[in-house]
Parts: sequence; structure tokens; C-alpha cells
Amino acid sequence: MSIAPETLFESDIKSLPLIHRGKVRDIYGIGDDHLLIVTTDRLSAFDVILPDPIPGKGIVLTSVSNFWFERMKDVVPNQLSSMTLEEALPDEAERNQVTGRAIVVKKLNALPVEAIVRGYLIGSGLKDYQKTGAVCGITLPEGLQMADKLPEAIYTPSTKADVGEHDENVDFAYTCKLIGDDMAAQVRDVSLKLYTEAAEYALKRGIIIADTKFEFGLDENGTLTLIDEALTPDSSRFWPADTYQPGISPPSFDKQFVRDYLETLDWNKKAPGPKLPDEITQRTADKYQEALNRLTK
Repeated sequence: MSIAPETLFESDIKSLPLIHRGKVRDIYGIGDDHLLIVTTDRLSAFDVILPDPIPGKGIVLTSVSNFWFERMKDVVPNQLSSMTLEEALPDEAERNQVTGRAIVVKKLNALPVEAIVRGYLIGSGLKDYQKTGAVCGITLPEGLQMADKLPEAIYTPSTKADVGEHDENVDFAYTCKLIGDDMAAQVRDVSLKLYTEAAEYALKRGIIIADTKFEFGLDENGTLTLIDEALTPDSSRFWPADTYQPGISPPSFDKQFVRDYLETLDWNKKAPGPKLPDEITQRTADKYQEALNRLTK
């Protein structure tokens, strides 16, 4: 699948009320029971939205999520609605603006937990391990290196922080207090199953899914439902399997080129963000596209 060359930094849909404009997604209301989620080409780094979009990024993220929603629908229901984009946006000009990057979803009650699963030791999990020998209360073997594969995938939830704040790693017992023992266990078990099946599939396609984040909501019947995005290069760490080695931070199929470039600048990591050279945006776009191609072709 090829991405369209057009970029979309910000959607402009007049026929629906804008509910929220996030770092990447624009969310509109459709009646009382549905939402339109538009994934733009905006890119954030260090919690700052950068002025330059990544061509086609939103289409790639939407395509990857939809791929996993379809593949994993027997594991857990997902947010996708039977309402078509044509029904949601009868106006052709508005529809053309977001085709390929918009989904119609059911309005659900989101759970206040980030469901994170780690198969490898990296990021905040590595920092926790180096301090305490554990991640979110789960004790790990001694002597693990950066990027080591864990003996088995672990569920390491975090709180959903307010805008401008950082998520905070918590233990399983904390999530039981938040959402109840039964629901906390269901979220944990479903998350581990989703990750394990996805990681096995992706590895055959040359991608290591080091870790990932899921979000869930409840429908009117209290049924656990997968929401937000699923197993994308933005919500996961995707590493190329052919160059992976423990002890170093592997390159990834996402905005690592951007982060590395920004680290070379005299920038205080506060808004406004600096402009990006064309080479950086194109290399980043190519990495997102490669992830989609490897998973779906």
C-alpha cells in the first residue's frame, strides 16, 4: 500500500462539532453515540507539536490500526462502527480531506488506565529496573541489559495523565483500586494476549514489537472494547529484527530520526518546536511506510 503524497496538518470539518484536537488526532462528534477520529500528519516530540507534518503519517497509522483491529477482533471487540465515512460526512469535499485517515467509532467510556505490555527492557521500564530490579512491582532476573528480551511479556500499566503531564508507572494492585479487581484482570489478560499474538506475527515480518500501549473503553453493556490506536509505530516500539542486539538502543520504525536530530539543536524542548529539514521528514515518512509494508504485504 502506498501513502498519498498530500499532508494534513489540521483537519477542518464544519459539518461536525470539534470535540478535541490532540497531538496527532482531531476528534469530532457524530450525534450522541459516535465519533469521527481523524489522524493527521502532525508529529510531536518531547511533548511538543512540531510545525512540520510527516507526509502520509496519519494514513499509515490509520491503516496499521485497522489491520490489527481486523486481525484481533476475535480476541477483543474494538471501537470501529458500522457507520460509513460517507454516512458520517455526506459532503464530498470534507470527506476527501480525511479519506484514508478517518475512522468512525462508537462512543465508549474510556478506562483511566494505560495498558502497557513489555517484551523487552527499554525506556522507563529499563530505568525502573536499574533503580529497583523490578518494573511496576514485577521483579526481573538480575543482570539484564538494555533491550534484552524478557523471559516473558509483562503487563506494566500506567496512569492516564492530564494534558501536559506525564503518565506514571503503577502496579497491578493500583489498577484494581481504580477499576475493580475483575476489570483490572480482564484488561491485563487481554493486553498480554493481544501483544503476544501481535509480536509473534510481526517477528515473522522482520519486526520486533518491544513494547506497546493499549487503551480500552466500556460499551453500554460493560463490555471491554479496544479503543484509540492499536500496535502502531506511535503506540509501540518497532525494531528491525535483522539488526537487533542487546546492550544498545535499537533503531526504530518511527520518529527516532526526528528525536535524534532535535537532540543536536540548541532547543529547550518547549513550544514552539523547530522546523525540520526535508531530509528528516522524508526519512521519517519512509520508516512509517516501511512498517506498514512489512506488516501488511
